[in-house]
Amino acid sequence: MGDHFHKSGEFMLSIRYGHMSMKGNRLNGIAISDEDVKALPNPLSAIPPKLSIVPQKMTMTMAMIGGMYAPSDSVTLMLMSMFMSKDMDLNTYQPMMSRALIGSFSTSSSDISNVSLGALFKIYESHSNRWHGEITVDKSVGGIDKPDKVLTPMNMHIEMILPYGMQIGDKATRITGAITNVRHINNNWLVGGQAKAKHVIEHEAWYFGNTIEINSWVQHQLKRTLSVSARINFKYEDKISGRHSMITGPVQTANPENYGGKQIDVTLGVNVLAQIFSGEEDRIGLELVFPIEQDKYNLQMDSDYELILGYQKSF
Repeated sequence: MGDHFHKSGEFMLSIRYGHMSMKGNRLNGIAISDEDVKALPNPLSAIPPKLSIVPQKMTMTMAMIGGMYAPSDSVTLMLMSMFMSKDMDLNTYQPMMSRALIGSFSTSSSDISNVSLGALFKIYESHSNRWHGEITVDKSVGGIDKPDKVLTPMNMHIEMILPYGMQIGDKATRITGAITNVRHINNNWLVGGQAKAKHVIEHEAWYFGNTIEINSWVQHQLKRTLSVSARINFKYEDKISGRHSMITGPVQTANPENYGGKQIDVTLGVNVLAQIFSGEEDRIGLELVFPIEQDKYNLQMDSDYELILGYQKSF
């Protein structure tokens, strides 16, 4: 999250694993059943006239490896790369008449998603208060036209280009700007806040929307090697811009209008210092993320939870 920087000459290696789960669907932020989804029109084609493929469950797994190096006390450089895999289970229904269930199928995709290079720079620092900024350039390198076999409403298995949400990247280049404040209340308590914006500066035929995030957190140190934290996160994302001419089908995820919106999450975390390898103590962190408000655009899947496990080693 870019919430800390290092002293001159320090290097830090970080590894982060994330698992996110989504179940069911929402229409303009309100839960909606499969029967109601099937009654909605198919805006991409008149055949079939109604949505006939309904997402049931999606999981996304992320593995990130990064490094931070401080050439001075005022600047910390960052380099990060992420691997991502996505899996989705869907139901296919008859396109007309009884609209009965034909069957279920699963799709998946995986690839290196993006590489980023950036810097944190100190704005102000005192004994108990610190402000710093961030500038990062992020390049999406994941595939934008990965295919898989789908079960169509005609009861045929056909290989098609997967919808936008199942693609690993969009080939866009983005610039991220952020400002962070961390304030120590006393020896055992600290509070922090961060505002971050990510903007597309170069893109291809379609790309995921710009984002704005606001984070606020509190951390309590129970003992030298153990601390707990709570965080609230607000995220806004624009809709997809452009479209892929080969991404079609009577499913909500094929429509660029069904992306973006606002979401508020609450996160509970724990951090442990342990001597796993020689040198500086290793830091292990675990966070559980739960959505408390989802105001997503149009028809989208319902966010369930996210698990984040992190490891850091300083040299």
